[in-house]
Amino acid sequence: MSLENAHAFALSLAATLMVTIVVFRAGDGSISVMPADEYDGDDDAIVNELDPFAP
Repeated sequence: MSLENAHAFALSLAATLMVTIVVFRAGDGSISVMPADEYDGDDDAIVNELDPFAP
């Protein structure tokens, strides 16, 4: 998934689920997204965090 597509997907997911979403780079270089409370990977792999409650 491209970074642009991942970011758009993350924004939609954050707004729908109303949870913080993490955009991260996996070990093979691909970009993915998941809820922050489920992410247990390396903090250095995080590209962006989207919080639907942030101003």
